[in-house]
Amino acid sequence: MPELMSVDTDLPAAELAADDAHRIERFIERIWAEDGLADRTLDAYRRDLQGLARWLGTRGRSLATAGREDISAYHGSQPVAVRSMARRQSAFRRFFAQLARDEGAREDPTLLMQRPRMPRSLPKALAEREIEALIVAPDLTNPLGQRDRAMLELMYSSGLRVSELVELPLTGLNTRQGVLRVTGKGGKDRLVPVGEEALNHVETYLREARPQLARGHGQPVALFLSRRGDGMTRQMFWTLVKRYAMQVGIPAKRVSPHVLRHSFATHLLNHGADLRALQMLLGHSSLSTTQIYTLVAKEGLKRLHAQHHPRG
Repeated sequence: MPELMSVDTDLPAAELAADDAHRIERFIERIWAEDGLADRTLDAYRRDLQGLARWLGTRGRSLATAGREDISAYHGSQPVAVRSMARRQSAFRRFFAQLARDEGAREDPTLLMQRPRMPRSLPKALAEREIEALIVAPDLTNPLGQRDRAMLELMYSSGLRVSELVELPLTGLNTRQGVLRVTGKGGKDRLVPVGEEALNHVETYLREARPQLARGHGQPVALFLSRRGDGMTRQMFWTLVKRYAMQVGIPAKRVSPHVLRHSFATHLLNHGADLRALQMLLGHSSLSTTQIYTLVAKEGLKRLHAQHHPRG
């Protein structure tokens, strides 16, 4: 994780000016229509812009009158982690570029601003033996254990994002064809194959565990249900992954739901998968995003060489 700088969470109290609020919502609606960004991204952009607008309001300025010095001063007064800064600047650049197009004469105050340098970090993957130990940890004699085993199997088998896993509807699974219809980032759908072992455990969960979890709760939409009969959350799945990792002796700090996705990608490459096929499976819009896994595979080969070669 990037090192955090101090964060001032107490923004100056100020009402959001009606004109600024209107401009922000118009911008959010436009980028949603043009790019189909995920709700979480749109919400983050909205918060970033509202924070800037309120800060400007305390100085008698608005989004329409903000200059380069105002934006720089805001960044200096509200330091955040590098990744959050990159997202914030992305929101500002897109917003002010659109504002300049819409309102013609004004200058874009973000035009010459330097982008933050993102730290390059390789995805963390577990060894295949660690994945095996983690996946078989749940107790299959009870409904929750059957659910957990099915979720872990499916996550690793299909390389899903945690949000895709917990939001997967019952109708998204085709057991006859052995595929999932997954809605990923930007609302884009993709078909993902499910491995035979994972499919067996999902079918067992559907046949034995899910009816018990759904009892008395009508017909829940979600494929995976909590003990209360409603859909799972990302936090719930994160907690159970950590619990099973500790149970099998894997340090909790090395494990997260996303590590299962990284492991899926890394292990496929290690076994000769095609990079473009992996891109489709992961739902990456750009091949360059997928290529980082080739670096992970190379690092693994280097460690293997150093460990076993007589002159390593």
